[in-house]
Amino acid sequence: MTASAPISNPGVRFPPPFLFLLGLGLAWVLEMRVVRIRLIGGSATALLLETIGLALLLLGLLLMFWGLLTFARARTAILPMRPASVIVQTGPYRFSRNPMYVGMAVSYFGGALAMNSGWAIVLLPFVMYGLYRLVVVREEDYLAGAFPEEYGAYRGRVRRWI
Repeated sequence: MTASAPISNPGVRFPPPFLFLLGLGLAWVLEMRVVRIRLIGGSATALLLETIGLALLLLGLLLMFWGLLTFARARTAILPMRPASVIVQTGPYRFSRNPMYVGMAVSYFGGALAMNSGWAIVLLPFVMYGLYRLVVVREEDYLAGAFPEEYGAYRGRVRRWI
């Protein structure tokens, strides 16, 4: 019996932001073609909701770009279709194993609030489930095989999301 060869990359076939864009695109279609679901409707002003949404959108983008910058400084692959060269444990990776995805989710949620879009909120759990099944599980399996001891210790110390 022979041991299987280590996999050379996580096997993710698309950039993960596409899942968030797909969710927002589907929300837009549902808003236009089915029924508009507003979080605040009628004559009520959505200014507070828009302000909170924009703040969350910006906060999420900052977290995502902090993660990207940290990966770039470590000179490891940013896209999960490529092999990792190291386990990044600095910057936002001290607190979350997936700060870029957390940032994308916070930005998505903030954008949904700013757009007063109920459909986008309804679809967010499906986007997150797709991200987990199609990306995160593959990345974690890959990293556990490529860096067994280092990633095992890191995984024991740092939460997946927040």
